[in-house]
Amino acid sequence: MINWGRVEELKEEVGAEAFGEVIELFLEEVDEATNRIAETKDRSTLPDDLHFLKGAAMNLGFAEFAAICAEYERTAKTDGNDAPDIGLLVTCYAESKSIFMDQISGLNAA
Repeated sequence: MINWGRVEELKEEVGAEAFGEVIELFLEEVDEATNRIAETKDRSTLPDDLHFLKGAAMNLGFAEFAAICAEYERTAKTDGNDAPDIGLLVTCYAESKSIFMDQISGLNAA
């Protein structure tokens, strides 16, 4: 579910000192976008929101969540009538975030 190699790369890219702040900012932005998708019936911005989420998820190492976002983004761009399973998207993000937060303290200490 989490690509820990990517998480380590991100830590190296931003530096150990800034790592916690970067993670906090990413998660805050992903939380906002995920909540917006879950709470709105307006799907006009869905492809853009999914594209953003896909990129953020890839940066954070949320591999499964990124794959779902990529699939839904393709579907939203090619067939607006085929609504994505928003519940699955939200659940996958919540599970990914939970696993990530449980394990990240060890990476922050290293």
